[in-house]
Amino acid sequence: MTVKRRSVPARQDGRATRWAGQRERRRREFVDAALKAITEHGPHVSTQQIADRAGVPRTRLYRHFNGKADLAAAIAERVIEQVVVELDPVWNPRGTPMEMIELAVRTHVAWMAEHAAIYQYVINIGGEAGASAYHDVKVAVSGHIAALFREYLHASGGDTTAAEPAAYGLVGFVDAATTRWLEHPDEQTREELVRKLVDWAWLLISDTAAKSGLELDPHQRLPTPKELRAQHATR
Repeated sequence: MTVKRRSVPARQDGRATRWAGQRERRRREFVDAALKAITEHGPHVSTQQIADRAGVPRTRLYRHFNGKADLAAAIAERVIEQVVVELDPVWNPRGTPMEMIELAVRTHVAWMAEHAAIYQYVINIGGEAGASAYHDVKVAVSGHIAALFREYLHASGGDTTAAEPAAYGLVGFVDAATTRWLEHPDEQTREELVRKLVDWAWLLISDTAAKSGLELDPHQRLPTPKELRAQHATR
């Protein structure tokens, strides 16, 4: 016997679409409430505190998330979105080498300092999803810097093999040093930390570049790779 499939009326499809949109909107609202609760209560915030901040019973909160792990993953995803936006100086470097370094370092340290509880939540409470998401951001930042560094070293006729380890080492160093400072903020001010990190970052970058034949002036406009290639061709 052949069974005919009933077509779904367009009106019903429309209701399903609207419901999906409302559900996604509510999830985002709950994540917003969770970020505020984390800031208020710290990284070990309870689900009840998040529900209280959202103004709903805890049972209603879990109608939109498949348990605590799903909620933590959604929070981590939103935080990573914010981090990517905040790191615009890394994706779009401009100015002199020293200005680029300082802006990137200062932005990173400022975000970590001003969102310490959220950072700790993502890394320690957000489970595998949180740690993995933050790791992916560091890999993306490192890869972006490595590609930029490699392009400049190649344009100057230098050895490009140093680009990747230098970039990954630099990002890991700045991130680890900032994390350590968050645990012991009384040892030095944020500004003192930024100044040290900028100086150390410059030493690593300038030394790596110099050994590959690329001399950088920290306070002069960074020439484009095309300009570097032209300079190298006339030598």
